[in-house]
Amino acid sequence: MPSKGNTMKRLLALTALLGILGGFSSVQAQDKAADQKAASPAMTAPAPAAAAPEAKAGEAPKAEAATAAAAAPPAPDTPQLVGVDKISSGDTAWMLTSTALVLMMTIPGLALFYGGMVRKKNVLATLMQSFAITCLVTVLWVVVGYSIAFTKGGYFIGGFDRFFLNGMVFMKDAGKLTVSHLAPTIPESVYMTFQMTFAIITPALIAGAFADRMKFSAMLWFMGLWSVLIYSPIAHIMWEPSGYWATKGVLDFAGGTVVHINAGIAGLVCALVLGKRLGYGKETMAPHNLTLTLVGASLLWVGWFGFNAGSAVAADGRAGMAMFVTQFATAVAALAWMFTEWMVKGKPSVLGIASGAVAGLVAITPASGFVGATGALVIGIAAGVACFFAATTVKKAFGYDDSLDAFGVHCVGGIVGAILTGVFNVKEISGADADVIVQLGAVATTLVYSGVGSYIILKIIDVVIGLRVTEEQEREGLDISLHGERVE
Repeated sequence: MPSKGNTMKRLLALTALLGILGGFSSVQAQDKAADQKAASPAMTAPAPAAAAPEAKAGEAPKAEAATAAAAAPPAPDTPQLVGVDKISSGDTAWMLTSTALVLMMTIPGLALFYGGMVRKKNVLATLMQSFAITCLVTVLWVVVGYSIAFTKGGYFIGGFDRFFLNGMVFMKDAGKLTVSHLAPTIPESVYMTFQMTFAIITPALIAGAFADRMKFSAMLWFMGLWSVLIYSPIAHIMWEPSGYWATKGVLDFAGGTVVHINAGIAGLVCALVLGKRLGYGKETMAPHNLTLTLVGASLLWVGWFGFNAGSAVAADGRAGMAMFVTQFATAVAALAWMFTEWMVKGKPSVLGIASGAVAGLVAITPASGFVGATGALVIGIAAGVACFFAATTVKKAFGYDDSLDAFGVHCVGGIVGAILTGVFNVKEISGADADVIVQLGAVATTLVYSGVGSYIILKIIDVVIGLRVTEEQEREGLDISLHGERVE
């Protein structure tokens, strides 16, 4: 296990390497005029209707339209109680479907994807992590996570109006129910549950970085605290209209910063703090069952349509475009990784093409509601190539043990997607202007807040109960040592 000094040096060096450009850009972004108009990503409240053009002499209809627009009430910024007739059955049906698809991404998708990549003695422990995180985060999201993330508040955290879902109602006899100001055509209960599935998969992604060596009890504490203290504030900052980067016009359609960069940098910190697996670099640690991994990757791919197309929060043209570019970029990235690996290593691997597909899914996530075919093509190529080298060359150069490449695929892929969203945004699709400086600032904020916050949480847990299993437990395998079970 590396010394504390070496761990800190590696952590600081890697965080600085990834954050320096975005950090500089963040400072520039803060100097922008305070009235810069925020772009509205899919999960942000709809923008108020634009005022009619100023009327010229003799143009009474235009003058009346301008007066009516000026007198129109501002868009709500808090959840509202409305009549059931205001709900779109089509949007609701699509969002119910999307919610189920995104939940499928974690269980069984991610569980199988990760479970197949570990050694046989740790497969049940790996599956257990995804399943337990699903249960834990569900409870925390209902109690406090949703309120912190998606209610009006300050720049960095929401309020407690929806603590334990207080105020979220459905009154059948009265014909009324609440809707979120971020999704006014569907029941708030559906929107809350849809966002819950995002909150579930994000910490589950982190587990790939520390596979084979963290205590189950420590994992539960870390994921619980991380979900409330890191995930929910980042979601608020990027997606809730009162959040800091939301007010600056950041474009993050479905979670490039909130989900992937957030989880990826936290995974790197976990890998550095826990240290390498016993025998890493000396013993063979090949995946025990790539069939499971490919099945898991396939489930992730299908579920991702709920992730990205569902983030339109409506059954509309934007959802259709998001679905198309998700499919296209994913296929391109899988081929880009496969051909790169083929040239570098002489053979295309099953693990490689599956990892490339996931890299493409990650990178297109922030851009999916904002780009067309050209943007999806470039993002797919960039993700496949960049994530391949991050998971191989970069990891080897720095010497960290990111077991299942959570950092190399999710953080690097998320950064590629977040930045290129600003480059390839098509205003006719998104309805918003893009600013690469703002994109870089949001990336830097996520890297620093999640990286430093994760480190603090880990060190506190280490002092209180310890993070890592014993050497004997690790050699025996976590299935037996932590759960008393094994795969025969």
